[in-house]
Amino acid sequence: MSESKFMTAAQAVELIRDGDTVGLMGGGGGLMEATHVFEAVQARFLATQQPRGLTVMHALGIGDKKTKGMNCFAHEGLVRRVIGGHWVWSPAMQQLAVDEKIEAYILPGGVSSQLMREIGAGRPGLFTHVGLGTVCDPRLGGGRMNASAKDDLADVVQMDGREYLRYKPFPIHIAIVRASAADEEGNISFEHEAANLDAQSLALAARNSGGKVIVQVAERLPRGALKAREVRIPSAWVDAIVVDPDQRTSYDIPFDPSFSGELTGTPREHSEAIDRAREVAAAQEAFSERQAIARRAAVELFNTGKPRPVVNYGVGVPDAVARLIAARGEQHRLYQTIEHGTYGGTLMDGVLFGYARNASAMLDAPTQFDFYAGGGLDIAFLGFGEFDAQGSVNVSKLGGLTVGPGGFIDIAQNARKVVFCGTLAAKGVKLQTGDGQMRVLQQGAVKKLVSRVEQITFSGPQGLVRGQEVLYLTERASFRLTSQGIELYEIAPGIDLQRDVLDQMAFMPAIATDLRVMSREHFEASHS
Repeated sequence: MSESKFMTAAQAVELIRDGDTVGLMGGGGGLMEATHVFEAVQARFLATQQPRGLTVMHALGIGDKKTKGMNCFAHEGLVRRVIGGHWVWSPAMQQLAVDEKIEAYILPGGVSSQLMREIGAGRPGLFTHVGLGTVCDPRLGGGRMNASAKDDLADVVQMDGREYLRYKPFPIHIAIVRASAADEEGNISFEHEAANLDAQSLALAARNSGGKVIVQVAERLPRGALKAREVRIPSAWVDAIVVDPDQRTSYDIPFDPSFSGELTGTPREHSEAIDRAREVAAAQEAFSERQAIARRAAVELFNTGKPRPVVNYGVGVPDAVARLIAARGEQHRLYQTIEHGTYGGTLMDGVLFGYARNASAMLDAPTQFDFYAGGGLDIAFLGFGEFDAQGSVNVSKLGGLTVGPGGFIDIAQNARKVVFCGTLAAKGVKLQTGDGQMRVLQQGAVKKLVSRVEQITFSGPQGLVRGQEVLYLTERASFRLTSQGIELYEIAPGIDLQRDVLDQMAFMPAIATDLRVMSREHFEASHS
């Protein structure tokens, strides 16, 4: 009989050597995060100062902004290089990047997960148009986020007269994967997980790089307990299995089968916590500029030319659009997707972004990003940190901090129609609305409509080349991308064009000859 692959977390992390490249998976709120193993890595380092000099790669944001997720790796000496899709869940890691204690890089979330698949297949990298004209293009930064980062993660290639980026492959020495159960043979099931993410691609990359695959599960099952179609990672790929009986659906939810698609509805034992969360959300969602923007944005959803469009919602104001569509009972009029691989259901927001209750389908993240990259996404609602006169948008580096794009680049670059949603200014803004008008009581100290963005996460010029329809909707005015740059075509009722819009911008947009006023209904608290 073969030796058992089951071991303690402390034993499993002994497999990690100095200088290894470690691939992690997970999403905000604890989504498919191998928390127990992460904490064991941290405990080993704090006790022994080993392992040292790791390269850590992750596609999406992992952590709670405090002690979990990537925060377990945010120790000087433990990591040398981080290639992260989204950094905001680990302020400690962001600070290491600011202090030049690590080499900081970003990759688009989809590119990162797809690159794992290419590495696992032994191919010469990921060839894609995703990232052209953005910070990930070697001509515009190459994904480098601080002075310590010297390498380009991609190069530009020409094929059939077109430019592409080739994201370079590298060996994955350790994959740390989260799943639901493992049988005695070592076969792995995702049955109780709220997503699939890039677990398979990550395990494949490590296995075929000659590395080790560590899997955290909640349950150890007898040999033969898993049906063949329930196995998502076969035993042949797995080196170590760690059982954590306290594994949770999220940091705050023990286990909820409505998130894993096993149950329709909400388990009774979670209803009280969910009701409290809804009360908090309702208090936060008192009518404001956020709802006004969401109402205006929702108009665009059914102006795509498709009878039932495929849609993606980002974080921030865009999740208010999702909530509005759900409140109106209009989900049946669209195909709702999120980059984590989920279709349909009720989207969660805030720290639970990436979760969906009662989803209709769950794919792996690389396949979802393939669907996006190939043109399957009709419309996307995304936030913006700032945008400029050329229509380029920055969300990946703000105020000197590495934020990272998550799936933003993959989505924004590939949706046929992109609706960026956000407030026109920041820091100290005071607004009043609810009676059919929008009033600015105090202007913001920070302009978000700038002459040139600090970093290009979405390229306006590339959007024109691709023929995308691109809108930028704020609480005061609506803008669109044209061949001459940004055009202002709509203002909110109650807004003074010069004082409240043009004087708060760092560039002069073109102004439509038929400048319109938005419907008062978007700004009425009593209107749904």
